[in-house]
Amino acid sequence: MKSWTVAVVIMAAMFSGASQARAERERSSVGTTQSATSGPHTITSRVTLTASPHPHALSSRTPTGPLTPTTPHWSPPPCWYEPFWTAEAFRTFTEAKWAMHTATGGAPGDFAADRRRYGDFHTRDERPGMWWVAVDNPEIPGDARAGQCARKPFWVPRGTVPSVPRAMTPAMLAALAYQSTRVPGTEVGMTPADRSVVNLPSWIWLDRSRFTPVSVTARLPQAGLWARTTARPVGLRVDPGAARAVTYPASGECPTGPDGTIGAPRRGGADAADLPPCGVTYLRSSGGRTYALRATLNWRVDWAGSGGTGGELPGGTYGQTRDVTVQEIQSVVRQPVAGAR
Repeated sequence: MKSWTVAVVIMAAMFSGASQARAERERSSVGTTQSATSGPHTITSRVTLTASPHPHALSSRTPTGPLTPTTPHWSPPPCWYEPFWTAEAFRTFTEAKWAMHTATGGAPGDFAADRRRYGDFHTRDERPGMWWVAVDNPEIPGDARAGQCARKPFWVPRGTVPSVPRAMTPAMLAALAYQSTRVPGTEVGMTPADRSVVNLPSWIWLDRSRFTPVSVTARLPQAGLWARTTARPVGLRVDPGAARAVTYPASGECPTGPDGTIGAPRRGGADAADLPPCGVTYLRSSGGRTYALRATLNWRVDWAGSGGTGGELPGGTYGQTRDVTVQEIQSVVRQPVAGAR
């Protein structure tokens, strides 16, 4: 299988005195090839996302979409800290920022606290490391919780796990991978295919060749961290889109069979009274219109990451709607005529 890598682009600025408030944090973005417009210097985030199979390979067969978490109020992190600057790079960037501030009329003492905090920027340390910075999640822009990552850049020696809240972890990378997961749409098969008949069961199934596990790997090499999520289909929920209808099973939840199949097409020669393992019987015609049958696939999501970490993430759902025409067949009963032969 092919994989794809998203290089995430951000912007960092040479800040003037008028933009000193924005200089409180140098931020980067991860998740898409989005960029901010805070200055002329472009730098690339270290976080990469790799999916298998390729989303385009999936979308060539059926539309794809993101998972909707089944756990209420769950969301990926709105912000975090990640290693970004080497000692020399951060020194060059920061001293240039200070120089521009002074050149544009700012007071030399405006950054006195930062000068004391950063010192020699750890350029003389025998043990190498990196400056970690605050990062906003661009997939949830404007999230007020991003203000939780208000800490200024801080130094972390190589091989050290920072004891700082919201510093990047494998679990956080797994949440970002979950956020980037795209699964195929639930285009179900139905028998009868073109239209249903009142009181006649319609058999529903999914082509299992379309619904293989989907994995996304998020990596932050500078921190030695990675996490891989894997989403697997585990069941199908059928909503007939009509009040007067019966689903099979009665709950509308069609489980995955031992061989990975969900539902089955109606067998040739099957008795009309046979009930499908997954399906629906409409009790009233659609009256020249259609019913919007909703098929939603349930996905289980597990993850594994660096350092032996791993676990289960909230399940997810993704579905599609199919228009179903339901007809009512009128039968004509002929009564015998007296004296007829």
